[in-house]
Amino acid sequence: MTVLKEGDKAPIFNGKNQNGETINLEDFKGKKVILYSYPKDNTPGCTAEACNLNENFDDLTNKGFVVIGISPDSEASHQRFINKHNLQFNLITDPEKEILQQYNAWGEKKLYGKTHMGVLRKTFIINEEGILEKIIEKVKTKDHTSQIYSELKID
Repeated sequence: MTVLKEGDKAPIFNGKNQNGETINLEDFKGKKVILYSYPKDNTPGCTAEACNLNENFDDLTNKGFVVIGISPDSEASHQRFINKHNLQFNLITDPEKEILQQYNAWGEKKLYGKTHMGVLRKTFIINEEGILEKIIEKVKTKDHTSQIYSELKID
């Protein structure tokens, strides 16, 4: 598996959102994309991260960003998560972990001293030309928007 780094071309993906509609990275050419991977809908850290991005959604949109979340959860799970928290952005379902693997967001994790495979919480900032501008590997779930702005040096 190729390890992605900042400056690389972002892998093109096709995935289904919460409504079964196809989402393709190429649909967002000319826009800045925040693609964030997270382990599971309606868990504390994942909810904090999604809600933080949602609370700042208008500001992110005004700054030219499109927000897309991705996890292995089903369309139905994504719909419940969106409805419960009034999320304003798409969540891609990736049960086969194909997109997550393309983005090096599926790998070994340790929990209680045991190693298992799982979703690695990461955020990828993809610029208007489809280049990985920033990869955030240590996500601050409760203050993620500020972290993104800080990393990109945006006021």
